[in-house]
Amino acid sequence: MDPVISIRPLLAVAVAVLAALAVLLLNNRERLRDVVSPVAALAMFAIVASMAPTVLAGRTVDLRLFEVLPGIDFAFRADALGMVFATVSSLLWIAAAFYSIGYMRHLNEHGQTRFFACFATSLAAAVGGAFAANLFTLVIFYEVLSLVTYPLVYHHEDEEAWAGSRKYLVYLMGASKSVLLAALALTYQIAGSLDFVAGGLLARADASAALLTVVYFCYLFGFAKAAVMPMHAWLPAAMVAPTPVSALLHAVAVVKMGVFCVLRVVFHVFGVGLMDGLGLGIATAYLVSFTILMASVYALTRDDLKARLAYSTVSQLSYIVLGAVLLSPVAMVGGIVHIAAHAFSKITLFLCAGSIYCASGKRNISEMAGIGRRLPWTMGAFFVASLSMIGIPPTAGFVSKWYLALGSVEAGEIAFLIVLLVSSVLNAAYFLPVSYGAFFGTEAAESPTPVREIPMVAIPLVATAILSVSMGIFPDYFLSLAEGVVR
Repeated sequence: MDPVISIRPLLAVAVAVLAALAVLLLNNRERLRDVVSPVAALAMFAIVASMAPTVLAGRTVDLRLFEVLPGIDFAFRADALGMVFATVSSLLWIAAAFYSIGYMRHLNEHGQTRFFACFATSLAAAVGGAFAANLFTLVIFYEVLSLVTYPLVYHHEDEEAWAGSRKYLVYLMGASKSVLLAALALTYQIAGSLDFVAGGLLARADASAALLTVVYFCYLFGFAKAAVMPMHAWLPAAMVAPTPVSALLHAVAVVKMGVFCVLRVVFHVFGVGLMDGLGLGIATAYLVSFTILMASVYALTRDDLKARLAYSTVSQLSYIVLGAVLLSPVAMVGGIVHIAAHAFSKITLFLCAGSIYCASGKRNISEMAGIGRRLPWTMGAFFVASLSMIGIPPTAGFVSKWYLALGSVEAGEIAFLIVLLVSSVLNAAYFLPVSYGAFFGTEAAESPTPVREIPMVAIPLVATAILSVSMGIFPDYFLSLAEGVVR
């Protein structure tokens, strides 16, 4: 079918950019400044949602802006894979925007104007990447995202924040300025284009298997936001940032941009046929399986709640890559759907961690015994999101893990089915004790200050927990988009 030519992909990006500018202009008018992000988030989601019927019908929404070099355009295209990422990012920005206002106000954080401006720009970069029509446009937004999230990681401006933000930038920019740049140059040299192509841009390339293998692994490790070991250390280090930033990093934008880029490479640069012919699928599957299990073990040993959630993210991201590289249609659907399932669940968990900190000042799991009786909504939402991360029905995580498990069987790779089962057991081992201790543990001492729910913080996290369950019951939208990618 012919594409629909429309300015809407650009408008979705522009809304967030204009929001960032408005936040800066309203620096001295705090109430108006704080209204900007929720309004922009709602507008962005409406624009993204308006393209869904066209994409679900099997068409794309295209916009070519200008030519950079022969065969390289700065262009947008909303297709099925892009709509998964854009829908998740724009929808969760609504919850994150309301939550951030309550969190930053309650803790009286400094630099709130800078915070909200960078947050909005981050969403512009994420949605721009989702709607990128080629590798050039995708990498531009990928780099912008790295740069604008740096001030967010460095927000507290202390030694710990400096160390964490420095590692964040070194890993992400170092990888993109070396191996990723090499991959782009080699791809352009081989194919004469950087466009995404159904079936793979390089599927019929006149190049040796060795060269194509080098290009592939340059992409895999160059897109360091995907956090495949050993390119994962930046992610736990970035936990020095405020909790809304952690939610942005782990659920809404940054890491999802990483795995989204890897999926673009698998589906639209190499293609399933070439991946299979070069044996890259099975090699990557073993690599990410190691990441899944080792990161789960690391999570099990962490007492700091955000650190435990960070290592959990490292593990869960590799589920998405595993689904894609198994090259089984069912597994690929599971990997794509896990983008949304993980996002809804993980943002809930991070918002809960922030709620606990706002209400009690506690960060370590060992200090949270009994806190569920004082923060029932927060810990109830944490428990629901934990079930989704484990893969218990009727949550979103069950849907994606079910497809991943079936896809492992369909591919004849029982070893990866075992990896999924072992990982789920480890998920239960590091998530369920948190909820159990919070509701049934004995508090060490009475808190000197009242510990109670903060409505502006608690309401968004309950909403995202409901989203996690709703997707488990009604997964059709994301399943339809995923099947559109695989077809």
